[in-house]
Parts: sequence; structure tokens; C-alpha cells
Amino acid sequence: MPANSMEELVSLCKRRGFIFPSSDIYGGLQGLYDYGPLGVELKNNLKAAWWRSMVYDRDDVEGLDASILTKPTTLQYSGHEATFTDPMVDCRNCKGRFRADHLEAAKCPNCGSGDLTEPRDFNLMFKTAVGPVDDGSSFAYLRPETAQAIFTNFKNVLDATSRRLPFGIAQIGKAFRNEITPRNFIFRVREFEQMELEFFVRPGEDDAWHERWVELRLEWWEQQGVPRDRIELYHVPQDELAHYSKATVDLMYHFPHGVEELEGIANRTDFDLGAHSKGQADLGITSNVPDNRDSNARLAVQDLEAKKWFVPFVIEPSAGVDRGFLAVLNEAYQEQDLGDGKSRTVLSLPSHLAPIKAAVLPLKRNHEGIVAKAKGLKQELQRLGLGRILFEDTGNIGKGYRRHDEVGTPYCMTVDFDSLEDNSVTVRSRDTMEQSRMAMADIPAFLRENLAS
Repeated sequence: MPANSMEELVSLCKRRGFIFPSSDIYGGLQGLYDYGPLGVELKNNLKAAWWRSMVYDRDDVEGLDASILTKPTTLQYSGHEATFTDPMVDCRNCKGRFRADHLEAAKCPNCGSGDLTEPRDFNLMFKTAVGPVDDGSSFAYLRPETAQAIFTNFKNVLDATSRRLPFGIAQIGKAFRNEITPRNFIFRVREFEQMELEFFVRPGEDDAWHERWVELRLEWWEQQGVPRDRIELYHVPQDELAHYSKATVDLMYHFPHGVEELEGIANRTDFDLGAHSKGQADLGITSNVPDNRDSNARLAVQDLEAKKWFVPFVIEPSAGVDRGFLAVLNEAYQEQDLGDGKSRTVLSLPSHLAPIKAAVLPLKRNHEGIVAKAKGLKQELQRLGLGRILFEDTGNIGKGYRRHDEVGTPYCMTVDFDSLEDNSVTVRSRDTMEQSRMAMADIPAFLRENLAS
């Protein structure tokens, strides 16, 4: 079963080095977190799994890594300057500041007062000065999403790769939103990472592709250890859709704090490419998007048979890395009763996500022969390219097993006195706690077979 509360996950993350509050020694900064030694490994493994699925396993997707600093004109034509806002209220009693749509019964969550200001729009985008003089005339935004750079690079990718529809452009990267009230650990923060795909299709084929991508994303989350029965599909009502969306399906996951969005799959129609295109009328295209007078590109493709240009529609599966991290961690977390008053905490992570793939433990600390053989095994296994292999010379095997259960290490390998004679080690499984003797020469093949990539 998943964790009973967010507090259990927060405690594990700090205790074992997954996540720390940012600037903790100075009291922290709300809505910002640092990923520790194990957290960065799990996070990188999750991103790598997404990239493999989206780019390497498909023959119709290219990758991109675009700039974080974004020219204001881009976010003007995308609609972000005008619409990327949340309703904000202040409590006149305690002076707290909150999102109006997150309040219950129009009461302050701090003091319970109903004496609140009228809601007003608060723009979520961060600005920063560009150049040596901060006079407000030259600035950029920290991007609020990774998608816009994909749209503005559409023609560059198309020309460089000679792709034909349907095809996609994938990107993983940082995004920034000046949240009024960051909350629920890493679920809602001000600096986060997104995994976004923009999949370009012909108009008229968009509805079928939208349904297909919803199913593909559900399958992918199952492969990361998030069962389908823990996800609800929310078809966003028309009056709640974003300004660019024809239809959006949100994958709503049962987080410890409640059911909230894990990933959104949106049909963005031709809004974005049209918004960034110059001279749509010249292409004979009728669009609800105003003509762009600042762009120098026509982000369209040509139908060679009909000898006509058109702006593709786009399907966008967009997932937050941090929210995905939280969901994966929550599903993997288990408290197991071992009987006789004993218990253990275990992270039953899929092996391809585990921060440490295997730990090599000498039975006796600082023993020259045992330590040398253990280090040799570690170095051999690390060269397999399966992920991080840890050498740990603590000398307390029992505590080592419990610690590695708690951080999700699939296998521990103990090098003992017998290993010096027969070149074999004791292999212990995280999930079954079973131990077996295995020749060191067989360990590489064993790990290749049992550690899914």
C-alpha cells in the first residue's frame, strides 16, 4: 500500500537524502526544494525513462533542449502575458495571501476569518533583466512552460530533419511559476521540471490522436509503478479549458493530500503554431488566431497533393517531473510487518528507477582482502552501464540491508571470508529478502537480466 500521509514521505526524503528544503540553513524559501544524492538519481532515472519512451522507442519524435530565458514577444503571442494568471486574495485579519480558488467556504486557511479582499488577477511569470542596466526596458521571462520554445522551433526542426506529419518534438526542462501559495511538498512549487511532447498532426486526425495519447500515457505510468486504478480520467469541461485547448484530459492521481493532476493531455489545435506564424491569410488559411505582425516565420506545412499550405494541430502530453517523482515514491513506499514485533520500510521501486541498482557490502570493515575483492566487484559491475553501483564499507550487514530496503536498492551483495576462497557472494533481494549464494562471475549476467532498463 502507498504511504498513509505526506509526512511519511517528507520524513523519508530528508532522512535518506532524496529531497531537502532549499536554503535550509537560512530558514528555507517557500516553494523551492533541492534534490539530494538519492533524489537526483531517481529523478534522472524517471526523466530517462520518459525520454526513452518518447524519443528512442519511437520513430516519429525528435528531441529539443531550448533556452529557459524567453523573449517577451513569444509569451505575448502565446497568450501568457494576458491569461497566465491566478485569482489572489488577501486576508485583512492576518495579512495572509492566498489563491481564491483554493479557499474553502471563502475563509482564510490561517485564521478562519472571512474578511478577505476581492479576488484580483496575479500574473505567475517571473521577469529578469537582460543586459547590464536594469531599467525595465530590456527584460526576459523565465519560461512558464517548455512548450513555447518547441512551437517557435517548429520550422527549424522540420527543415533540419525533413519530418512529415505526424511527428513530435519532445523536451524536458525547467519551468518557473510564481505560485501565490506553494503547497503539498513538491506537488506545487515555484521551480519545477516538465516532460512535454508536442505531437503535430493533420487537422481532422487530432481527435483520434488525442485518444491514443491518453492511452499511451496511462500505459507508461503503469510501467513506472503507478497503477491505472490509482488514476482517474478528468475530461476538462469546456468552460474550464485553457485558452488554447479544444479538449484536455487530465490524469488525476491519488496523491497523499488528495486527487490532483499528474499529467494533462491537451488538444491545442492550431492555436500555437498559428499564433507564432506570419501571414496566415497569405496561405489561404482561415483561423481564429490574430495575424502575427512580429514573427518572421510561417509555421505551416504543405499538402503536396492539394498544393495547399496548412497549420498542423498539436496534441500535447505534459507531465511534471516533480509530481511524477512524488507519485512514484508514494506508490513504492511500504511499511511491512515482519512478525515478532519487527517491521521494515521498503521502497519497491521498479528497478529501472531505483537510485542505486546494487550495493556491494564487505562483511568485515577495513579487512584488506575482503574490501579489495568487494571494490573489484563494484568496479566491474559499474562498467556494465546499468546505473549506480554502490560500495559501502560499514561492516554492519543487517543495518545495511534495512537501509537499502528503505531507499529501494533491488540487490545487495555481501563479500565475506568464503568469497576469498571460492569467489562467490551472498545476493539478497529487496523484495523477497531471500539470500542465495552466487559465483561472482555470474553476477553481471544476473543483473543484466533482473535490472530492467
